[in-house]
Amino acid sequence: MLTKEHVESRKDFEIRSERVDDIVLIIGVLVQMGLPEVLDNHIPVHWKQRELSWGWTAVIWLAYILSEGDHRKVVVRQYVKNLEQTLSTVSGQTVRELDFTDDRLGILLKNLSKPSYWEPIEAELNQKSIRAYDLETDVVRCDATTVSGYHEVREGGLFQFGHSKDDPSLPHIKLMTGALDPLGMPLATDVVSGERADDGLYVPVINRIHAVLERQGVLYVGDCKLSAIETRLHIKGLGGHYLCPLPQTGKTPEVMAEWVRDGIALEKEKALQPVVVTDANGEEAIVAAGYEVERRCSGVVNGQTLEWTERVLVVKSFNHAGQQERGFDTRLDQAEQKLYALTPPRGRGKKQITDEQSLKAAIEAIEKQHRVDGLLRVEYEREVERTTKYRGRGRGGANRQQEVVESIRYHITAVTRDAAKIEHVKEPFGWRAYVTDTSGDR
Repeated sequence: MLTKEHVESRKDFEIRSERVDDIVLIIGVLVQMGLPEVLDNHIPVHWKQRELSWGWTAVIWLAYILSEGDHRKVVVRQYVKNLEQTLSTVSGQTVRELDFTDDRLGILLKNLSKPSYWEPIEAELNQKSIRAYDLETDVVRCDATTVSGYHEVREGGLFQFGHSKDDPSLPHIKLMTGALDPLGMPLATDVVSGERADDGLYVPVINRIHAVLERQGVLYVGDCKLSAIETRLHIKGLGGHYLCPLPQTGKTPEVMAEWVRDGIALEKEKALQPVVVTDANGEEAIVAAGYEVERRCSGVVNGQTLEWTERVLVVKSFNHAGQQERGFDTRLDQAEQKLYALTPPRGRGKKQITDEQSLKAAIEAIEKQHRVDGLLRVEYEREVERTTKYRGRGRGGANRQQEVVESIRYHITAVTRDAAKIEHVKEPFGWRAYVTDTSGDR
């Protein structure tokens, strides 16, 4: 039975419920990475700054983003208000909602966007992670991607129009990342405006990765933009290696045609070397086949002339060949359908082509649109429909003059495929050339 004294003593206690979810685990991992200390080592303290450091502000904000999947600033303050006790206990700091106002989070973002702060933060974090977990650092994959959004384009801003496979109609930013392969751990990341070309983004990222790993012999893997001779020379100057496909620019298409011809000849002789991969179940499958040639390369780096032997791996990917063939067949089907639709039957609202030159121009335009020039044979005929009508207006009569009116239309009767030419076009499908300076046993 509760006495009056018991009730009055319980007035000193306040019960508060806070939903913890995964926030404690996330903060624990970020602390294990040493993120608070690293950020505080490089972001200066403002004289008007509140008690909670920039490092802990970033850790709690990141924990919110990862837990809630929401990167907005405006909701963080209320979120922290609902978890003040939990966050203070887990972090060992005095956490208050005023530490997470829009203005303060904006200042943190501004500091992180400065290369003079971000690059040393990135380097120290990577060094801590690599040393702590003894990560493999033999292979680094470099690649760029775009992120589009409904943003206003401003002069000098990040969101700009440029080449994008995402959505060319929207402005976007470009991200260049170098990550450990196959782990996927980012070592260096640059965020630049969307109109920037990929080519010039590799060297700055590779330089930072080289400074973090502090070793030679790292293999840098990338797409065809990495194959620029200046980038390959730079990697050689750092004592690294490269592996990347060759783009179809410059003299490469001419040389590539010879390599593909040789590859097709070797394929017919069953003399190509198979490329075997092992899946998660331990089953092996042949996914490609190819051969290699060697060529000498040279260039000047930091006043020093470098010469080396480059291996060109000419490979046919069976999956890629199948994708190209399916896409090619689709284009042929679409072109055929549009060609037949050029000359519909006579009828109300059915536009007819009445002269041969217009028909030929329309046929050429469709073939060019679907990139099937010269692969389809189009047969057509000239149709003339004659009708007799009275001259002038009014009703007909025995004495009214008549005339014969000819209505001309062109009609496509058949569209056939040139099998020999189509087979010749399909021959190089799936073939691609990769260049590397590594030895064959790597």
